[in-house]
Amino acid sequence: MPALPRIFPHVEAKDAKLSFETALAKLESIVESMESGEVPLAELLAKFEEGNKLLKLCETRLKDAELKIEQLKKSKDGVTFAKFEASRES
Repeated sequence: MPALPRIFPHVEAKDAKLSFETALAKLESIVESMESGEVPLAELLAKFEEGNKLLKLCETRLKDAELKIEQLKKSKDGVTFAKFEASRES
């Protein structure tokens, strides 16, 4: 299996190319199926693991977008704007 980019060390190669929107939609689908209560335990654990990977991917994509916005704000006409403060749970 080829090495993954450093920015996604926790994501499988097939998921690393997902857009934020696609990953979020897959995550929402997983949560809905888990909440149904009709998923066998073994499948529930697999879905939980997949959902966790998708969640980390989404968080990484959001963080990258936040950093990009900050860079754009700082470079725009040499004007410096206030830093965006996001409340994050780690």
